[in-house]
Amino acid sequence: MNVIKTLVLLTVFTLGFTSVKAQTKVAHINTEELVASMPETKTLQAKLEKLSKTYDDEVKAKEEELKAKFQRYNSEFESQTEATNAERTKEVQTDAQKIEQFKAEAMRDLQKQEQEGLQPILEKAQKAIDEVASEQGFDYVLNVTMLVVAKGKDLLQDVKTKLNI
Repeated sequence: MNVIKTLVLLTVFTLGFTSVKAQTKVAHINTEELVASMPETKTLQAKLEKLSKTYDDEVKAKEEELKAKFQRYNSEFESQTEATNAERTKEVQTDAQKIEQFKAEAMRDLQKQEQEGLQPILEKAQKAIDEVASEQGFDYVLNVTMLVVAKGKDLLQDVKTKLNI
C-alpha cells in the first residue's frame, strides 16, 4: 500500500513540475523585416547600388572598347596577313576573357561588401531582440519565417522602438 501511495505522490510531483516547466513564454519576430527597416541597411543598399553602377559602367566601357576594336579588326581583315589576323583574333578573345574575369571579380567584391556590411547590422538587430526579449521575460523568440502558427507576442514593433526605427 505504501508503495502505491509513493508512486501516486511521485507521479503528482512529476506532473506538477512538468506543467511548471511547460509555462515558458514564447514570442516571434520577422527578422528580415526588422533588418530591412533599419537605416543602416538602407545606407548599405545605397552604397552597394552605387558600387554596382560603377562596376556596370566600367564593364560597358570595356565592352564598347572591345566592340570598336573588333569592328576595326573586322574591317581590316582582308588587308591583313593571315598571321596578323590570327594574332588579332587571339587578342580579341583574350580581351573578352578579361572582361568576363572583371565581371566575376566585381560580383565577388559586391558580395563581400554586402556580407561585411550586413554583419554589424545583424549583430545590432540580434542584440536588440535579446534585450527586448529579456526585458519582457520571453524565454524563446522564434523567427516568423519558420512558423506555421504564431500565437505568441510579435516583438517586431518593440524591437523597432528599441532601435528608434
